[in-house]
Amino acid sequence: MGSIDSELLLLTCGEHPHGSRRPIALEGAPTVALPARPGKADVDPVIAERRPKRLVVAGGDADLAAVLVRLLRLDRLDVEVAFLPAPGSDGARAWGLPMGDAAAELAVGGTASAVPLVRDDSGGVLVGRGEVRGMRGECYCDDVLVLRGTAPRLVVAPGPGGIAVRAGRLGRLPDGRVRGVPLKATRGRGSAVGRTAQLGGEPMTVVVDGVAHPREVRRWTWYRHTTDWLLVRPHP
Repeated sequence: MGSIDSELLLLTCGEHPHGSRRPIALEGAPTVALPARPGKADVDPVIAERRPKRLVVAGGDADLAAVLVRLLRLDRLDVEVAFLPAPGSDGARAWGLPMGDAAAELAVGGTASAVPLVRDDSGGVLVGRGEVRGMRGECYCDDVLVLRGTAPRLVVAPGPGGIAVRAGRLGRLPDGRVRGVPLKATRGRGSAVGRTAQLGGEPMTVVVDGVAHPREVRRWTWYRHTTDWLLVRPHP
């Protein structure tokens, strides 16, 4: 089967976030329906056949993360990516993305720019929110101590500055401030921004973009990849 060069290709993952109504800006756009959290067998043939310049991913944060994993594995981070987020998307909040018809208009007419690609040591990608509840242990963001002791919620999010981390009670997304815990302190909670977030302690369940890791771990690392990805997003 021959390949087809596509300027724009819409990927709908699982249940379309806009229901049966397609946004006006994307009417007539070539579309491929994929399962939720698509894998190698779902994405790779589409990329090889269509050779898209820009992908528009409609779905949840975990769906977008799954597509980014495949672009990473295929060495195709040169493909521009726009996001039509499902309601409640932490990825949309982290990157300042609009919802609904405004997201579709941005996907078609917006400009892509390089943003940090955040990976983890289990082979995944973080799009919006990583979280550990009831964590007991330590967390460093680069050389800044963010947690020592316990925290009801430890939240990690990608952003223009790299990886933002916040240990606290309410589980809010990090706000970009750096408030380190003194290294000699026996306990404390803070926040930071850097290239790497390293967690260690008692067995914990890590939730990445709403999907729990299948087993408890004692250690976990998020880190900024050496190559950025191209996100279509608003610019000041």
